[in-house]
Amino acid sequence: MYDGETLREAYASVDAWVKRTPPEVIAQKQQEAEALFRRIGITFAVYGEGGDVERLIPFDMMPRVFTEREWRKLERGVKQRARALNAFLHDVYHRAEIIRAGVVPADLVYRNEAYEPAVVGIDPPARVYSHIVGIDIVRTGPEEFFVLEDNCRTPSGVSYMLENREIMMRMFPELFRSIRIAPVDDYPEKLRRTLASVAPPKCESEPTCVVLSPGSFNSAYYEHSFLADQMGVELVEGQDLFVQGEFVWMRTTQGPKRVDVIYRRIDDSFLDPLCFRPDSMLGVPGLMNVYRSGGVSICSAPGSGVADDKAVYTYVPEMIRFYLGEQPILKNVQTWKCADPADRMHVLANLKDLVVKEVHGSGGYGMLVGPASTAEQIAAYAERIKAAPDDFIAQPTLSLSTVPTFVDSGLAPRHVDLRPYCLVGREVHLVPGGLTRVAMREGSLVVNSSQGGGVKDTWVLAD
Repeated sequence: MYDGETLREAYASVDAWVKRTPPEVIAQKQQEAEALFRRIGITFAVYGEGGDVERLIPFDMMPRVFTEREWRKLERGVKQRARALNAFLHDVYHRAEIIRAGVVPADLVYRNEAYEPAVVGIDPPARVYSHIVGIDIVRTGPEEFFVLEDNCRTPSGVSYMLENREIMMRMFPELFRSIRIAPVDDYPEKLRRTLASVAPPKCESEPTCVVLSPGSFNSAYYEHSFLADQMGVELVEGQDLFVQGEFVWMRTTQGPKRVDVIYRRIDDSFLDPLCFRPDSMLGVPGLMNVYRSGGVSICSAPGSGVADDKAVYTYVPEMIRFYLGEQPILKNVQTWKCADPADRMHVLANLKDLVVKEVHGSGGYGMLVGPASTAEQIAAYAERIKAAPDDFIAQPTLSLSTVPTFVDSGLAPRHVDLRPYCLVGREVHLVPGGLTRVAMREGSLVVNSSQGGGVKDTWVLAD
């Protein structure tokens, strides 16, 4: 919000709004927002905990603001990264030119648990494997943006982006009348069009799209149902679909209906018990045979996870140069791979100053934040790294930007990141906004909702 002691111009209207709004009104509006979240059912689940694991995600009413100029740079960088990641996925499931050229190590791909040999040689429509790419970005200075990680499988959180905006517009309509803020409410329609644009070769009419969910016990089930409703398509579970002949069919009250595009929100291993885990009750037997023959599109494609592995992440700048012939617009955070002996030695010697992550981890689980850890925790984590070095990467503890956040004592700085959602089909789209996640605890750098983080509305000021 401030550049040194100077209020940044982008926040001038927001600052004026905060100063003229009494604290008791803010508190009342916060209670109203929480009541709306609870009434609508915007919750998330935390795995591995007993009792009531459905939680209300903390929502902060102080928006995060970007100027249009700042957003244009982010948009170019995110789209560039999404194109390169899809080029990489097509390559490693075909000729593997980037491996032949010695740019990416073969073991990093072929021994990766997310690499799916069953996908080798399959050509998805428009050569797109990852149709919804969530790029996690942090800011460290006025012009400095870094990518923390890529999410190419099933990035979650877009429902919060949309609901945050809806609730802010309900709570403070006068703000939206006085400030020109780029809309995000066309995301579901853009998503539907993206899915329809990658209909399979055997689809000869308007494609039928569905959202495939593992069911109501999944942590992101609210989002699955929300997106299906907003797109006007059916929300289905594996038992609602079946394979007959060359196609996938959906059971309906009017009889079977052919399905052309499946926006899947379940993991690869559960998609098809005839191809992956034989004990899966969540998938559709025979689905992969139909996918191979061009009878159905799966979004995102099985095997996409190899591109969002945290060790593969370190090579994305080289992917951009290799496939696109361009210089990366957004930088990677400096990363040490514990599989490399020299890197591992550096990491073990500096654990108290680093952030260490599991290569296949997500949701903020399994991390070590060195400066916030005890000597005992650091020593225990060092033993984990020594036992399985290939499973870890480390990064410096960045000086993340903070934005004002409403806490019990008033406004206070809290660390944030940003996840924009890039839609990749025959065209590439990025709505002007994203999910701003905020570390609600003072000094914390962990923004994941599973670790106590909250969310904010993200504004891009329109010219």
